[in-house]
Amino acid sequence: MPAHASATEGPAGWAGVDRSRRLSLRYFNFFRLLLAGIFVGGGQSFGLGGEHPFAYEIASFGYLAAVLSLGFPDAVRRLGLERVILLLILADVLGLSVIMWASGGYRSGMPVLMMVVLAGTGLLAEGRMVLFFAALATLSVLLENAWRFAAGGQPGDFLQVGIFCTGFFGIAIVSRRLALRAQVNALLAAERGQALARQQAVNERIIRDMHDGVIVVGVDGRALQINPQAAMLLGVSRLEGRLLAEVDPVFEEALARGDGLGPRVLRLGPAGRLMRCRTVRSEAGGATGEILIYLTDFEDVERQMQQLKLAALGRLTASMAHEIRNPLSAVTQAAELLCEEKRADMQARLARIINDNAHRIERMIRDVLALGRREHAVPEALPLAAFAAEVIDARVLTDETERAVYALDIGAGFTLGIDRAHLHQILDNLLANARRYCSGQPGSVRLYAEPLAGGRVALHVADDGPGIDAATRSHLFEPFFTTHAKGTGLGLYIARELAEANDAELELHGEGPGADFVLTGRSRP
Repeated sequence: MPAHASATEGPAGWAGVDRSRRLSLRYFNFFRLLLAGIFVGGGQSFGLGGEHPFAYEIASFGYLAAVLSLGFPDAVRRLGLERVILLLILADVLGLSVIMWASGGYRSGMPVLMMVVLAGTGLLAEGRMVLFFAALATLSVLLENAWRFAAGGQPGDFLQVGIFCTGFFGIAIVSRRLALRAQVNALLAAERGQALARQQAVNERIIRDMHDGVIVVGVDGRALQINPQAAMLLGVSRLEGRLLAEVDPVFEEALARGDGLGPRVLRLGPAGRLMRCRTVRSEAGGATGEILIYLTDFEDVERQMQQLKLAALGRLTASMAHEIRNPLSAVTQAAELLCEEKRADMQARLARIINDNAHRIERMIRDVLALGRREHAVPEALPLAAFAAEVIDARVLTDETERAVYALDIGAGFTLGIDRAHLHQILDNLLANARRYCSGQPGSVRLYAEPLAGGRVALHVADDGPGIDAATRSHLFEPFFTTHAKGTGLGLYIARELAEANDAELELHGEGPGADFVLTGRSRP
């Protein structure tokens, strides 16, 4: 019987047939076989075939023979699925009709079995064939009852028969609609499954080819998945299923931290390679689920950074040579004129030109030397309120009128993890720019701080000046760009470099009147 055939692989006749129809036909054939066996083996004990025993036996054995001959997969291969379904349902309707006639009419219960058969037909047949079989069952029941009425039956039997016939069509239509909906849902599920498989294949390819290493770690600290780049960075050939703590004890600390403290630069693996390690908990796993570890070759990053530094240093050197040439030319020319000039007032003016340009060159060299000190940052948790007050005191000395220009509004609890000398130079530069462009009224330069997420703090230096236009904003932090006649153009550039050396950021916020420079960093180093 077809029940012994595989549910997923069948003979050649099943090619192109969806799995749901195959399973439905197999289960339906089981029901037919069970029903035919009851008719043959014990039907008469249930009161079947009482009016015409010989006709009942012929119909029972014929129905059993039809089920056996058409139920094997070989019949589908020889005749095709649609023909087999058609012949089986015809055998159902004709066999049950003859048994009904031989067993006393609709009271034998055969119309109820016909309803079951029509319900199964809705799952198997295509298109209008379902209504055809419902009409065929209706016709057979009506003809049997008409024959019985002609032989002296009751007219009221037609009401019962009509109810059964109405049920035939109702069940056939409903079962067919359900089958169509099931097919649509199955097709949609298959399409989504294919789309998901394609997306998964793309994701796997991206993870396999990405430059960063990716490790998926289970709750027990074992590596569940790893891409080839991670294995290469760690210098191991096989990592799946192993405890990461066995590969390197540093992983145990990284896993315990989760994603609470951000990325760290660590030496990992047997080779002790310097890597940037970032751990993130899987959103699907929850607080106790899988952890994703991202590994970046920091040695490669440092090489790239070094190349960028060398390129920037080359541009900086060329720019410095050009910038220093102008004041040197002025110094040289003024010195030559000074030797020839006899008037005291002109000599004083030329000396002042020489002095101003010499100081300009000195400031430029001092600023460039500050770039070399960015690599030697020693961050500490500096109290912002007290430190900013010290910087302001150094600028104003004892001039109370000048002191009133600066409004300090920083809470006592704010701290910033940064190198002391670097923060002094950054603040001094920002305050000098703000004082240069502000109105000069009391409180025209404001210093205030605000807390940010992740233990970070933002220090604002804002003024009430005319602000910075869009064209200037795009070049604001470029070296040697300045809008001031006596400026070197290195102040903001060096201030941002020093901020980045301390894992901080210096940006210009807002687009309205006045400038608002914001230094953002961690409250602790």
